[in-house]
Amino acid sequence: MKHIDIANILQDKTLLGSKVTVCGWVRTARDSAAVAFLEVTDGSSFSRLQVVVDKSKFELDPECTKCGASIAATGVVVKAFKGEGAELNAESVTLLGKCPGDYPIQKKRTTLEFLRTIPHLRLRTNTFSAVFRVRSVAAQAIHRFFHENRFYYVHTPLITASDCEGAGEMFRVTTQPWNAKYESEAAYYKDDFFGQKAGLSVSGQLEGEVAAMAFGKIYTFGPSFRAENSNTTRHLAEFWHVEPEIVFAELPEVMELAEAMIKYVVRAVLEECPDEMDFFEKFVEPGLKEKLANIVESKFAVLEYTEAIELLKKADENFQFPVEWGCDLQTEHERYLTEKVFKKPVFVTNYPKEIKSFYMKQNADGKTVAATDLLVPGIGEIIGGSEREADPDKLLAAMQARGMDIAAYRQYLDLRKFGTAPHGGFGLGFDRFVMYVTGMENIRDVVLFPRTVNNIM
Repeated sequence: MKHIDIANILQDKTLLGSKVTVCGWVRTARDSAAVAFLEVTDGSSFSRLQVVVDKSKFELDPECTKCGASIAATGVVVKAFKGEGAELNAESVTLLGKCPGDYPIQKKRTTLEFLRTIPHLRLRTNTFSAVFRVRSVAAQAIHRFFHENRFYYVHTPLITASDCEGAGEMFRVTTQPWNAKYESEAAYYKDDFFGQKAGLSVSGQLEGEVAAMAFGKIYTFGPSFRAENSNTTRHLAEFWHVEPEIVFAELPEVMELAEAMIKYVVRAVLEECPDEMDFFEKFVEPGLKEKLANIVESKFAVLEYTEAIELLKKADENFQFPVEWGCDLQTEHERYLTEKVFKKPVFVTNYPKEIKSFYMKQNADGKTVAATDLLVPGIGEIIGGSEREADPDKLLAAMQARGMDIAAYRQYLDLRKFGTAPHGGFGLGFDRFVMYVTGMENIRDVVLFPRTVNNIM
């Protein structure tokens, strides 16, 4: 069906006076004996187009005034009665798809909890329309940032035999029947599709390092999977991950890259999504735009883990989780540092090696590794990164100390054997980043179909 996008009508003033056809869904309608006003959206813009129907000129099917119905309207584009926009004086309106009275998204405000029960319909609300427009712009900005900085985009495997984090939180991939009976685990996997144990990838980092050792600067952007039984507002079983790797770089350069990327993408969202950001400012998080503008303009703080522990121990706060050197920082600790101490994003560096991954570069003190987490107000950690261990002997010793299956990481160890070089990278939890820039408080509300414990709706 030949038609024009509503976004074009709202943005292109040269269309005033033109006769056009638009298609879309009715979001609201005001109907009287003489005239009807239909607020219509086709998804091309956050703003809606008002279609004005003079009932003296043609008969309007009452079904066209039902919320959720899809229609085609032909008419003349005119200046809006109010404001600077445009509207359509309809000459005909055709019903394309009925919407019955039990349509769950009506004028009345519905809760986010209820909308999570209808993920296939919730994108039709203003809140989720705005969230996923911002998500799209942010994703495009990430690709643009890395392309402009001469990073190569690589696609790492989603099915793997190695656990990048070494935490054993992988989903198993198998073609074996659920009641398969074998005398041993080895025999079970020998008959499986790959002939060995396989799982969904928790990270593309290890394979990304392989590409970085050839191209110097690479990034991955795709889904990761973690079978972590964490039913919180910040965790998903399936999430999107941005993971750059840079060679001939140490930890300060990794942090510099992370800060530049965050600022670039936040700036893009503010510039390209003004209507959506106004909506979030008004209905989701007052002060959001000022918070994000401050991100772009300020220099991120840098704090040693040891210094962070001292600040937290001195804090006049009743933390749920006690603070001692060697503990992993909890969300409450991270938010205290960002919201009450620094009031901006903070890089925490040089964590105890026992609480970080095997691949991180061991510092000279023998106690810490060259790792960093980027903490932001309102969320906590959104980036975890490090300089990678380039010394083959130290890397092997770290793996053995954790009881890892060395054979599964032979290719990774070979990178340290054949032309090893200092390198590093980080992982950005993209879904958490979307939470941060939209002000949404639950990660389930920034993902199309969230996968969480006991939920695969």
